Amino acid sequence: MTTRHKLRDLLSKQVVLGDGAMGTMLYQHGVFLNTCFDELNLTKPNLVRRVHDDYVKAGVDFIETNTFGANEFKLGKFGLADKEEQINHAAVELARTSAGSEIMVAGSIGPLGREIAPYGRLPREKAKQAFKRQAAALVDAGADFLILETFSSTIELLLAIRAVREITDVDLIAQMTVNEKNETIYGKHIDEAISKISEEQVTAVGMNCSVGPSQMLDGLELITKVTDKPISIQPNAGLPREVEGRTLYMCTPEYLAEYAKRFFEKGAKIIGGCCGTTPEQIAEIVRTIRALDKATTRLRKIKKKTIKAVPKKAEVPEPQPLEQRSEWGRKLVTGKKVTTIEITPPRGVNTKTIVEKARLCSGHGIDAINIPDGPRASLLLSPLVTAMQIQQQAEIETILHVCCRDRNLIGMQSDMLGASAIGVHNTLIVTGDPPKSGDYPEATGVFDLDSIAFAAAVNNLNKGIDIGGSNFAPPTRLTIGVGANPVAADLEREIDRFKQKVKAGAEFAITQPVFDIQMLFDFLEAIKDYRIPTIAGIWPFTSYKNAEFMANEVPGVVVPENLLKRMSKAKTKKESKASGVTIAREMIEQIKDSVEGFAVSAPFGNVKIALATLGKIDIEEI
Repeated sequence: MTTRHKLRDLLSKQVVLGDGAMGTMLYQHGVFLNTCFDELNLTKPNLVRRVHDDYVKAGVDFIETNTFGANEFKLGKFGLADKEEQINHAAVELARTSAGSEIMVAGSIGPLGREIAPYGRLPREKAKQAFKRQAAALVDAGADFLILETFSSTIELLLAIRAVREITDVDLIAQMTVNEKNETIYGKHIDEAISKISEEQVTAVGMNCSVGPSQMLDGLELITKVTDKPISIQPNAGLPREVEGRTLYMCTPEYLAEYAKRFFEKGAKIIGGCCGTTPEQIAEIVRTIRALDKATTRLRKIKKKTIKAVPKKAEVPEPQPLEQRSEWGRKLVTGKKVTTIEITPPRGVNTKTIVEKARLCSGHGIDAINIPDGPRASLLLSPLVTAMQIQQQAEIETILHVCCRDRNLIGMQSDMLGASAIGVHNTLIVTGDPPKSGDYPEATGVFDLDSIAFAAAVNNLNKGIDIGGSNFAPPTRLTIGVGANPVAADLEREIDRFKQKVKAGAEFAITQPVFDIQMLFDFLEAIKDYRIPTIAGIWPFTSYKNAEFMANEVPGVVVPENLLKRMSKAKTKKESKASGVTIAREMIEQIKDSVEGFAVSAPFGNVKIALATLGKIDIEEI
């Protein structure tokens, strides 16, 4: 047989993305659960191809054949054992029709559905022959690689691997399924099982089915320690629920994509879905991981190019001292307690209102206006233009958010040169919300660099060196701020990324809005060896509804229950605003000795609420 290593070749270049559930989609199209799903390759080929087509449109790198149960034992229950070869051949042909030549076809092989000796009566040799027959049919029909999936018995999976290897050296993924304790039904821990499987001639190892993304992330962390093989992760869409007589999986596309991102960050090289996952969910995973993978790959190339471009003995100039780059930088260095108010740019081109708000802040002694860059992926006036208008007309410095989402590495550097040239010297570098969360969900997120990589790039621009290693003069004069989230869901990851930001050149940080004070203190303790001036984000609630929104719909924000209860007691709009300001003032008082300043948001553009929070005006004036 012809040796094929398409999967192996692709894994050397990128993270490989697979499709989601076949059975779930067939079920949604009205196929009864007691049907032989594999026979549909013969009886309802258009339906099977329709599912394949939807996954291809989602942008995957491979689709799996509808053959999970197409072995002689499972087919035999439906009186179809004699059609095994025909069913497997038809499955590959259907998948190939949808996949074309660019997308790979994976031949799916599941357990035999019979207990193998010594646990059952099925002799090992007979089981081995069964795996050989199905694998041979799939490979002969043109499958690019094989995937052994949803095995709960290490003995059976090892037997299947060895059976396949006796007939072909095609690329092979071997996957186990475990419970919420990361154990097989026989009590073997996943790391122990994967360690054993990794000794075999397999291209990749991993997990699929049974548990949702949260539990599978725990399993991934275990198996990364015991194997150097590429790891494949294909979780269910959470645990199934019965709703009006139908079995449904409740995970949203965004939730699965968030966990796919964590799988990527923990080292998974193959990511897809299993039971309950749909083309919509897989499409969201593809959008998220493609952007991350592209950014990571480009960053590696950039680093190599930069290292190569700058001679080892070349003298690299130091950036201008922080206190000389801006008045904001001088205040940070001298230890002055700084204040900034965040005002969102307008949706149109009229800057009159925002300039007036900035003048009001300047008149009350605020140190800078904080200008977000397309928050929640919305379309607003350019923050750089907004910053320039404010600095020219309101006589107050600005802090320019720089989002990595919308521009490539050339455009981002160009903007930083422009900002420095027109006197906008303070930056806050953020990775950015994904386009899916905003007004243009189909927009492409660029993400050439993330906030860590771009902080390092700006640090080099301050030395007169661009990403390509070319020198220019004079260098930029930019202060480098970054974001921090003391209440991140994955706090260990957030702390690690914060440390990387500091190593990259970050000079100050502004946190997400703080509502849980103890979590802020814990975060500051965790980063004490990497401490830079930290400005606490403060959001004064305007109503109970606003507090609920912050608690439930704003990523990276945690609102304690006791604060929600306090806000619920306000009866009028005036009482609600006063209560929100009072809560915010209490937080400032409790944390003032632990941070270097406060970044107060102006809810719905109302800067008077922010000024009242900072004690610049009375609550009655709002």
